[in-house]
Amino acid sequence: MKNGLAAHLLAPVATLYGALAARRMHRRPEGRSPAPVIAVGNFVMGGAGKTPTALALAGLAAGRGAHPAIVLRGYGGTERGPLRVDPARHDAARVGDEAAMIAARGVPAYVARDREAGIRLAAAEGADLVILDDGFQNGAIGRDLALVVVDGGYGLGNGRVFPAGPLRAPLSLQAGMADLVLRIGQGVAAPALPGFAGPTMQGRLVAREAAGWHGRRVLAFAGIGRPEKFGDTLASLGADVAGLRPFPDHHAYSEDEARRLLAEATALCAEPVTTEKDIVRLAGFRSGARAELAARTAVLTVDLAIDDPAALVQALDRLLGRVQR
Repeated sequence: MKNGLAAHLLAPVATLYGALAARRMHRRPEGRSPAPVIAVGNFVMGGAGKTPTALALAGLAAGRGAHPAIVLRGYGGTERGPLRVDPARHDAARVGDEAAMIAARGVPAYVARDREAGIRLAAAEGADLVILDDGFQNGAIGRDLALVVVDGGYGLGNGRVFPAGPLRAPLSLQAGMADLVLRIGQGVAAPALPGFAGPTMQGRLVAREAAGWHGRRVLAFAGIGRPEKFGDTLASLGADVAGLRPFPDHHAYSEDEARRLLAEATALCAEPVTTEKDIVRLAGFRSGARAELAARTAVLTVDLAIDDPAALVQALDRLLGRVQR
């Protein structure tokens, strides 16, 4: 978060950035998808829980008889797509960590720099509901529902547009284009959202096998939007967090970094532990320190639980009903 002076000095640049973002959001869709599209986005730069939300949404839709697919840009990967991710052939280096993680869970995942092409391919291959992981700020991508995720522990930062703050576009514009808001976790007060008239839901990330972490001495490392949240989650589960090593989001670990993490874990008599998103970035190595780190590292797997998903279920039923007619 920028302090007052820095935010003030960057305000002219933020005004220009906000105007460009607004223009992008006001673009008309370039085409119509053959299947309904739900865009999962966030108001700010960085992670807020979009991918866990997309996975939870896919699970809800599948439970109601749909055949959902998730379409991503494939950030950090070399593939331009459109292609369906095959966990046996595509690693994170090719399709990005989020797409690799989603496919590893058995959910159809498509990577496409041209998201419209990815949506069309997913629909052609049987998807009757497409979940767009990110893309909320791109008005050229047609969507039927916009679900915006807010990190309850971070909120909206200082409420200013990048680079003076974390917002991707002016808040009143973004809030006015959202259909549903999902707040994940607690912490800061729920932000006011001018222009937003839809329902707000509350969610939380729930660890699988939560009891198994109690008393385990761990060295946590993570390259996600807010690595400190990962350490807090482990501590809340009763783990003895001997250290937390943060890395930038989508970080590609080097051999030197892997060696240092292994050495530190040994020195601390601790077990390395990381996130699902991080482990897929290490899984493609067959030798060297990165392969050893992947083999020795435990993974904290989390799922999103929505306290009262009635508004989301109602929206899903409306969209799926349109497909069935």
